[in-house]
Amino acid sequence: MSTFKRPLPWDRALAVVAVASAGGMLGFACGGSSQSAPPPKATVQREGHPNGLAIEDQSRCDYKGRADREVSETVGPGSLVPNIRRVYALLGEGEERRRVLICREVDTNLDGIKDVVRTYNERGEALKETADSDFDGKVDTWVTFARGKIVKVEVDHTGAGKPDETSVYMNGKLSRVQRDTNRDGKPDIWEIYDDGKLQRQGVDIDHDGRVDRWDRDEIALREINEKEKRDEEAAEKKAADQEKRQKEEALDGGVTDARVSARRRQ
Repeated sequence: MSTFKRPLPWDRALAVVAVASAGGMLGFACGGSSQSAPPPKATVQREGHPNGLAIEDQSRCDYKGRADREVSETVGPGSLVPNIRRVYALLGEGEERRRVLICREVDTNLDGIKDVVRTYNERGEALKETADSDFDGKVDTWVTFARGKIVKVEVDHTGAGKPDETSVYMNGKLSRVQRDTNRDGKPDIWEIYDDGKLQRQGVDIDHDGRVDRWDRDEIALREINEKEKRDEEAAEKKAADQEKRQKEEALDGGVTDARVSARRRQ
């Protein structure tokens, strides 16, 4: 069975990319003159951004022009300017007024444009995340959370603007995957996982929307069968041990009664 490599771009916000810059000067001599070219001008700040970085960072957090929002900007590792933005909702009145994180966005490749955005509910649990993993200015990854845990990841590998691969998680482990490999908008490959391990793969050969062939991962299937066999043997042994104890207890009671009766007869 072929092995698929899946990029997992949704957690880029937790590992901000470091950048280093270096500059140099090269002098040229013309017509016998020993005068060298003037040194390059130092990088200057423009409205808080170095030259070459976008002023409009394409923010997708909802905060502009809103009095019920509070914004925090921080600088991540390797960045010259703030590249992490947290947006808080201001809730309640008076002494009960509080702020709750509802959106966080990060510029992970330090080009001045936010490429990972995550939203939260009022309990601080993650709800949705979108990412531009190839930095082409278009969202290509969509992550859905439930109770703060990932339940679905959708990825656009073709740049069509819609997902062609969907991964579903249960209890934090990969459960199934479906892919559209011929770009017709319908899945043609299905993968089924057990406890996070690939169990079988279905393929739609004629692209009619139905599985034509199931390919099983023999190793994973053998592990599942062996586990089921061990569980059955353990259950049978437990039942046998329990039955044996019950018989022994019943037998011991009868022997004791017989001995007592014999002593009484003497």
